[in-house]
Amino acid sequence: MPGQLFDLAVVGAGPAGFTAGIYAGRSGLKTIILEKQLAGGQVVISPSIENWPGEKEISGQDLTMKFREHAESYVEIREFQEIESIRKDKLFEIRTVDGEMSSKAVLIATGAEHRKLGVPGEDKLSGKGVSYCATCDGFFFKGKDVVVVGGGSSALLYAIYLQNIDCRVKLIHRRDEFRGEKALQDQVGDLGIGMVLDTVVEEFIGTDMLEGVRTRNLKTGEMKTLDAAGAFVAIGEVPRNDIAVELGVELDEEGYVKVDRSMRTSVPGVFAAGDITGGLKQIVSAAGEGAIAATSAFEELMKPYWIS
Repeated sequence: MPGQLFDLAVVGAGPAGFTAGIYAGRSGLKTIILEKQLAGGQVVISPSIENWPGEKEISGQDLTMKFREHAESYVEIREFQEIESIRKDKLFEIRTVDGEMSSKAVLIATGAEHRKLGVPGEDKLSGKGVSYCATCDGFFFKGKDVVVVGGGSSALLYAIYLQNIDCRVKLIHRRDEFRGEKALQDQVGDLGIGMVLDTVVEEFIGTDMLEGVRTRNLKTGEMKTLDAAGAFVAIGEVPRNDIAVELGVELDEEGYVKVDRSMRTSVPGVFAAGDITGGLKQIVSAAGEGAIAATSAFEELMKPYWIS
């Protein structure tokens, strides 16, 4: 029996996917949002968001719930729907873990995931002291020595959060100055968080659980071992581009999906929005791209040039 037919399949339920669903649903497109994990993306793990217009401060969970409730009033959202295959014939044929469906257009909003350091001990101790989400795992390290690795806004936020829940924090960065927002740098300084600059992590040490971090100073070559029960890696992201690759969409040199001003990709009928396109990687820009992409999909479906 053939699966359901949708006008638009949105892959990814973060700010871009939710907003795309709202705009597509309001325009009358039969739309489904497919998410391989829990809906919300990286927003849901943010303890506090202070730059979403109209909300001076709101938790990531609360903002995600608002996004979801709004989107669900227009479209269907299916969680834990990892896509096993997707191909373009006359329509886009999609097979998930729960079955098959077809759509006239696809909108990729799969976002990005945390980048790893790629050093000895990282994989072995992942989930055993090595983490990529301070707000998810920080609670387990209250009162203990931890390190944060990175120099951008995410690393600074991790350090601030961990210090505020009573961890003893050292911030390790390969350069002598941070790239993160000035306001966050000021907070790190005000909290007296320890800084280990011009330094890289060479190895995570431990048998069953993390016990320490071996570091190397890039200027002096000096090796040190820092005691650490927890290590939080925040060195950027890599795009979740499996769907884009399977569809043959053109990517940039970092693996992000290339789009035009209307969020169209190189493959007719395929649109993209949010962190998967690179750029600013902020909630507000992801939402804006989702709105543009859904509007473009609606316009194209009203005068489809790729379906004969």
